[in-house]
Amino acid sequence: QVQLVESGGGLVQAGGSLRLSCAASGLTFSAYIMTWFRQGPGQEREFVAGINWTGNETPYVDSVKGRFSISRDNAKDEVYLQMNSLEPEDTAVYYCAVGTGSSWFQIWEPNEYTYWGQGAQITVSS
Repeated sequence: QVQLVESGGGLVQAGGSLRLSCAASGLTFSAYIMTWFRQGPGQEREFVAGINWTGNETPYVDSVKGRFSISRDNAKDEVYLQMNSLEPEDTAVYYCAVGTGSSWFQIWEPNEYTYWGQGAQITVSS
């Protein structure tokens, strides 16, 4: 079955950097889009970034543009989220999700995704 496993979460001071990884198995990784969502305390799950099959299209939520970068390695079946200039408002549990081609047209919608990772906690202290 499809499994997604995130790693790389942790505690960092404001202005610092972290890199999340998501390892996928049980699917033909290169055939799917990949996304990162996050969910802060008491908040709804929010789209953060997405990447298409080849990696040449990478939409982001406005609040992370210029600070976060999503990438993928289809040879390793992994997707990454490089997070720079972190802010306390970035504190959340971060999830990777795998989507089909049709998901691209509503990429921000959590209901588009069937398979999710277990989540990685990111805490940014001020």
